[in-house]
Amino acid sequence: MGQLIELVLVFFKIGLFSIGGGYAIIPLIQAQVVEHYGWISQKTFTDIITISQMTPGPLAVNTSTFIGIQIAGIAGAVLATAGCVISGILISLLLYRFFKKHRESDYIFQVLNGLKASSLGLIVSAAVTILLLAFTGSGELSGDMRMDWIAAVVFAGSFFALRKWKVNPILMIVVTGVIGGVLY
Repeated sequence: MGQLIELVLVFFKIGLFSIGGGYAIIPLIQAQVVEHYGWISQKTFTDIITISQMTPGPLAVNTSTFIGIQIAGIAGAVLATAGCVISGILISLLLYRFFKKHRESDYIFQVLNGLKASSLGLIVSAAVTILLLAFTGSGELSGDMRMDWIAAVVFAGSFFALRKWKVNPILMIVVTGVIGGVLY
C-alpha cells in the first residue's frame, strides 16, 4: 500500500512539473523512477520510453501507465496514470480562470515566452538523453562510454531514408524493429 501511495505522489509531482509535455518530461521521470527510487533499471526505462512513443496518447501518460504496471501491476498503472493526469486537469482549470481574467496583460505574455524557452531546453535535454541511451546504453556522459556502432548506422540510415525518400514512418519503425531483432 505504501508503494502505491508513493507511486501516485511521484507521478502527481511529475504531472505537476510537466510543462512542455512529452519529451520535456523524460529527464524528470528518469530521475524519479530510475535514479531516486530505483524502481526500474535504465534499460527498462529506455524500453518503456520506446513503447510509449509507439502507442497512441501523450508520452507522459503512456510512460506513467507502463511504469505503474512494472512496479505494482494494474493498480499501479491506474494510480500512476491518475497521478500524472490529475495535476494537469487541475492546472488547466486554474489557468483557464486566470487567463480569462488577465487576457490583456503584457506581463503574462512575457512569462509565457519564458516558459516556451525553458520547455525547449527540456526537450533538447530529453533528445540528448535518448540519443545517448540509444548509442551508448547510458543516459549520461562519462569517460567509459562505448559507442554502439550498429545502432548509430541503423539510426543514420533510417534518418536518411525518412528525409531523402520520405519513407512512411510506420514502415521505418517496422523495418528498424526487424533489424534490431535480428542484430540484437
